[in-house]
Amino acid sequence: MPVEQRHDPGACKQVDHAITRVFQLLGKRWTGPIVSVLTNGPAYFVDLRRAIPGISERMLSDRLTELGAAGLVVREVDEGPPLRVSYRLTESGAALDPALRELGKWAKRYLPEGERPTGC
Repeated sequence: MPVEQRHDPGACKQVDHAITRVFQLLGKRWTGPIVSVLTNGPAYFVDLRRAIPGISERMLSDRLTELGAAGLVVREVDEGPPLRVSYRLTESGAALDPALRELGKWAKRYLPEGERPTGC
């Protein structure tokens, strides 16, 4: 009969909890592109919508709300007329810029080029 192997908890591979939290937020569709656009400075809702081809107004609104709740984005109302709403990264949101730039470099080097969506 085979010798029973004992499970060694110390030998288990585990994902870093911080990486899990990052990808739970930034791994959602459209979240990375929204943050990436905002690294260039504040933007009005309509400008974000134009900058990210394929995103619906509803999805953009939902993702901005999530990013706001996570403390990465601030919503600012510009009193009009006309009344306009802009979004900007907080300090913690802006701190993602170097990581996003590195991911972009990695993608250019290692991911095959697909069809480029057209924006504004």
